[in-house]
Amino acid sequence: MYRPIIGGVTALMFMAASAAFGAPHIPVSVPDEQWQPLSQSRDAALQAELNKYIDSSPRLARLSKDGRLSVALVDLSNPSSPRYAAINGRKTVYAASMPKIAILLTAYDQISRGVLEATPEVESDMNAMIRNSSNGAATRMIDRVGGLDAINITLADPRYGLYDAENGGGLWVGKRYAKTGRRVTDPVAGVSHGASAFQTARYYYLLATGRLVDEATSYNMLQALADPGIRHKFVASLGQLAPDADLYRKSGTWRDYHADSVIVWGEEPWRRYILVGIVQSDAGGDILKDLIPAVETILHPEN
Repeated sequence: MYRPIIGGVTALMFMAASAAFGAPHIPVSVPDEQWQPLSQSRDAALQAELNKYIDSSPRLARLSKDGRLSVALVDLSNPSSPRYAAINGRKTVYAASMPKIAILLTAYDQISRGVLEATPEVESDMNAMIRNSSNGAATRMIDRVGGLDAINITLADPRYGLYDAENGGGLWVGKRYAKTGRRVTDPVAGVSHGASAFQTARYYYLLATGRLVDEATSYNMLQALADPGIRHKFVASLGQLAPDADLYRKSGTWRDYHADSVIVWGEEPWRRYILVGIVQSDAGGDILKDLIPAVETILHPEN
């Protein structure tokens, strides 16, 4: 579904009106004095349940031990007090197309500063890059925003802190999504298209609370992430378990590397969460698909 960029005041008025008709739409406004960084939101009970699920499967336990499985889970039932748990959360790994969300952020950051114009062509490419994971659209957007360096400078910007070499790395785009062009690997893991589960979850948490660029821009970015066009992995399970929930999602696949990331926003407060999964395995697609019902059981045991 094509959704044009909405101006700041209009976007905020739309969010307020939408919230009046049921579950509050995201981004949810959380005052600075109440907002809690994800790095300070580790929840022992949630972590114990996630560990229990991973340890219950010899395959998952082995992948986790080998560093080939990363998971981040954020309970957003109370957005001002998130509960966070992770497996290999700080480990930067190859994540295929999932780091295209970094290109999206850079584009919107530049649009907000008047550096990039939100033309119909730009909007169309951003939608195709996210919803359908178009490599051509992603490469055009990389070129439009000034190349790889512009993206990685934005990620490391203290306003966002989505790549932090001193704390495991994070999101990184070191190559155009094309056969040609230079390759710049990240300083921590040496990968060209990298992500950590923690920093990807932070990206979504900042979006969900209106803190990527600003609240109106966060709203527009969420619209690009809505209505996923590729319905596998997380989306395949959610289509069965939560067909009416709003999904904001980006995945990635290359050979045996599988990644997925989503904000799930349902009517029930317990069904409001962020989930990130990155796995290197031939069975990675099924592993990620199975992660959704496991997480929903953790968040709502009587389900």
